[in-house]
Formats: sequence, C-alpha cells, structure tokens
Amino acid sequence: MYLGIDLGTSAVKAVLVDGSQRTVASAEAALSVSRPFPGASEQSPEQWWAAVVAVCAQLRAQAPAGWTQIRALGLSGQMHGAVLLDARRDVLRPAILWNDGRSAAQCATLERAVSDLPQIAGVRAMPGFTAPKLLWAREHEPDVFRRVARVLLPKDYLRWRLTGEFITDASDAAGTLWLDQASRAWSTPLVAATGLVPEQLPAIREGTQATGVVSGPVAKALGLAEGVIVAAGGGDAAAGAVGIGAVNAGDAFLSLGTSGQIFVATGDYRPSPDAMIHAFCHCVPSRWYRMAALLNGASCLAWVAHLLGESDIEALLARVDATTDGSGELLFLPYLSGERTPHNDPNARGVFFGLDGETSPESLVRAVLEGVAFAFAESAECLASAGTAPERFAVIGGGSRSSLWMRILASALGRPLVRFEGSDTGPAFGAARLARIAITGEPVDAVCAVPAVRDVVEPDPVLADRYRERGRRFRRLYRALAPEFLR
Repeated sequence: MYLGIDLGTSAVKAVLVDGSQRTVASAEAALSVSRPFPGASEQSPEQWWAAVVAVCAQLRAQAPAGWTQIRALGLSGQMHGAVLLDARRDVLRPAILWNDGRSAAQCATLERAVSDLPQIAGVRAMPGFTAPKLLWAREHEPDVFRRVARVLLPKDYLRWRLTGEFITDASDAAGTLWLDQASRAWSTPLVAATGLVPEQLPAIREGTQATGVVSGPVAKALGLAEGVIVAAGGGDAAAGAVGIGAVNAGDAFLSLGTSGQIFVATGDYRPSPDAMIHAFCHCVPSRWYRMAALLNGASCLAWVAHLLGESDIEALLARVDATTDGSGELLFLPYLSGERTPHNDPNARGVFFGLDGETSPESLVRAVLEGVAFAFAESAECLASAGTAPERFAVIGGGSRSSLWMRILASALGRPLVRFEGSDTGPAFGAARLARIAITGEPVDAVCAVPAVRDVVEPDPVLADRYRERGRRFRRLYRALAPEFLR
C-alpha cells in the first residue's frame, strides 16, 4: 500500500493506493485562509498538520487492514509558500501563500539585483514566489527575518514533522525563484539577493527519491507501521502530472483547482519568461515542464456561491445549466487574488461588468464560470506564442467534476478536454505513485501510466461561436480597467 498526501489551499486530501494502483480509500480535511490586509494570504502550518492527522484517521477508519500495510508515502502541496523556522524549529509567523500579492516591489528589486534572473529561474519575478516574500520580511519584519534559521515550502514542513528532515524536491524548489532550473540546484546569486545562504534552504532531491522514514513517535500516533519511507514528492502541478501520466515531452493537462494551470511536459529546459510562462523542473528526473499559471480557478466559484448563500454547489450548477445558455452580455474578470499569466498583476481584482435589473443569481454564476474559462483561453494563447499548443488537454482538479464547466471551458479553448478516473484527486494520487517508485525503484514510465478515460468533453459549436467575440471583450475589459486597479 502507498499513501499520497496533498496539501492544498482549501483542503488536505489523501489517498490510499494498492499495488494495482487502485484507490482503496480517500479522505479530505478543510483548511481556512487568513487575509490580514488587502492582497495578503496566510495559513498556519499547525493547521496543516492537524488536517494531516485528521485525514490519516479517516483513511485508517475506512481501510484498517490496508493502513497497516503502507510501505511508503509521498507528499504533494501548494507551491511557493514561505514557512519560516527559528533555530529551535519553531514557526516564526503564519506561512505566506502562493496567492499573496504583498511583495510586488521586492520583485522589481530582485530583477534589478540579478539581471538574468528570468533565464536562471525560468520565469519573471512575481509576488507569489517564495524569494520576494523573504525580501519583504527582511524589509517589513526585520525582527522575524533575523531569527530565520530555515525556510521550508508547505509540503516540506509536513516532511519535517514526519521525519525530522529538511528536504524538498526539484519541482517545488523550482517555484521559489532561488533554483537554477537547468542544473536543478540552488542558485547562490539568487539566494544571496534575498539575504540568505543556501544552508538555510532544504536539500534538493528528485521526487522519486526517498528522503527518510516516518519517526517512531509520529508512526505510533498515526497508527503506521515502523519504517514507512517518505518520498520527496512534488509541487502540486508536477504531482498532478504524475497522477495522470503527464511525464513525457508533449503530455499536457489543465488543472482547475483553487488556482489553475495549463501544464505541458518537456524533455529539456525551455524558458519563455517574456510570455509569462513558467519553465520549471518536473518532479521526475531529467524532465521539465512549461506552464501557464492562473491564481484564480475554482476558488471563484466557491466565492460566488458563498456570496449568494448557496451551500450546495452541485445543485447551484444544475440550476445554472437549466436557466442560462451563455448568450448573455454579463462578463466577469476572475482576478480575486490578482493574476500571473498573462498579466503579472497582483493589483488586478474581480469585476462584474454588464449588470442590469434582470441579472439573476444564476447569470452571475455562469459569468464566473465563463470568466475563468476566458482566462484559461488567454493563457493558452500565451503558451502558443511560446511555441507550445497541444491539440487537447487532460483535465484534473475539483472543478473538473462539473460537466457544465467543462463544456464552457472546452468551448472557450476550442479544444477537447479529457477526464480520467480519479482526476479530482490527481496530486495526491501522483504523490502515491512517487512513493511507490521511491521504495520499489521501478521505471517512471512503468508506474506513471495514463489512467482510464472517464469521458471526453468536446467544444459546443454554438457556445464556441458566441465565446469568440465575448472572449475579445473580456480582454479589452481588463486592459481598460487595469489603470484603475489600486497601485
């Protein structure tokens, strides 16, 4: 048995996978986000650990026999977060998350300090990444910064709690702005630009490598057998790719979770920073990927449902499907947390445009679904401009459960979307696959096969025709409003 744990933004998800790669049990524990001031986004690492304990208890209850047979576990997690520990290994402050926009000024400082940063790090400096957060802490919380002994990424804080080891993997390290992507090692100039030394950062391993074993006290508390190996794992995007078999050059998928990504695996390092495309290390050896990264995905749907007082999102979407047809004029800019691809604009905000006296709750929700889809379509064009244009996309993430949203998304993109069995738990399943490789040494391609196809969602010709002009209006609306967002 293999355990995969995915530390998301809205929840920790975990799956128990057997030797035939069948998911035996799955569990989830919700997380909350703190926003202490506009543009800020933080979480307590202790909340993460409590959620891990909770999902382990759920899995143990669902499959007690299988739980005792776990040989290895893998970790996946939200990328870019900054967990700061002091010399006593105490957490110094809440973790600053991937969708936090406070460090825009520090990004400019970093690019001035290291002129070739985009070529080394595979992307332009953007506020979501880890390095500018540390520069912000040095400038705004100097007492905290002086006490920093270790900087960890979110999933690697869990590894430390499990094993006592300070280790990350190449794919998660890729999202810090400290990694030399070509050599898959920390870049001394980039680290130094934030006032740190590489020794304050975790050691780097490939996602398929073992990084230690669960300590005796933790194993006893969680009910695990002694000697359970912990694999290096991967950042959520790369682990999701492993979960659906996107490990070879040209393999592509779209992730619609709290945030969104369009991911294309590559066999070499191919940076295109001017297109706002991320070129990062994969979590399997000697492979990389190119990615368009959107800060706002299914979180927009959760937001509008909460705004409308709707707790049953499935019923809400059924009502939307039955009462609206996509022919309205209402537009939604989905930039609730700013945006990366294609704008690199932490100050962008959400906008409803075209409200009138006949606007219904259902039309608001459809506009949100369409706005996220238009953002994906614009990001796909950024990838195409950089020479990467897949003919179809696999799709993973919680948003993939909605057939309505998938039909809207396929029509906006003009491409078919493939849904696989278990696609809504892709990163956790990928982490379990990495755990298996870490202990068995099997070839990556032998373990990371493509799962069974659930269905293929084709573009709706009528919607696709309507969306061409509405997509153009969507883009003009951002350009018109961009000067008005708070700077």
